[in-house]
Amino acid sequence: MALDVLGVIPARLASSRLPRKVLREIAGRPMICHVYARAKGCSLLSDLLVATDSDEVIATCHDHGIPAILTAPDHPSGTDRVWEIAQGRAADVYVNIQGDEPLVTQGHIAALVAPFLSRADTQVTTLKIRATAEEIGDPNTPKVVCDPRGRALYFSRHAIPYDRDRRGDTPYWKHLGLYAYTGAALHVFHSLPPSALERTERLEQLRFLEHGVAITVVETHEPTIGVDTETDLLAVAARLAGR
Repeated sequence: MALDVLGVIPARLASSRLPRKVLREIAGRPMICHVYARAKGCSLLSDLLVATDSDEVIATCHDHGIPAILTAPDHPSGTDRVWEIAQGRAADVYVNIQGDEPLVTQGHIAALVAPFLSRADTQVTTLKIRATAEEIGDPNTPKVVCDPRGRALYFSRHAIPYDRDRRGDTPYWKHLGLYAYTGAALHVFHSLPPSALERTERLEQLRFLEHGVAITVVETHEPTIGVDTETDLLAVAARLAGR
């Protein structure tokens, strides 16, 4: 089954923890260029573009031959920005490739799209990877627990599940903030106000779960580094340099 799959890279210029991060240079190129180049290699994408709130990001993309669209400045999340793109560009599946994920791989995107090819009832997909010992207790690292079918039960900044008996053999899964959605799922998300659990945890994907939209979670073995700090930026530069 062939699907029309649109990749969208939300790229908000303002960032409280690392200002202007999507334009920060890594190995001589703005970060947004690394994200685009790595995602572009995935043959499952019918098209790929940047969605931004900044004329400066638009200009940078233009200089590097990257298609970019100016979107509303007041979107509270990348998902809302992808929703705006969906209003003018029909597709079977929309892949949200965060603009601060310069280590995204073709494998990540393929894993996000795969459930839509095998199950007609798939609405939203995302990724998980085994959490390291340091990440388990880090509130900046969201965790996810799933049912036996691979559907998300809950996402949390807390270490879930709680190992009450200290068995030590409980797997913990880190959530990677890459998503794919149907247009209908995007409409549900955007039409609803932030949910109670979403506001508490500050995790937008909980809005889907609280309103009965299933999220299929696919395991990946390819780690990423989402860039939120100067330390993250240096870690990505080192990874790209092969160190």
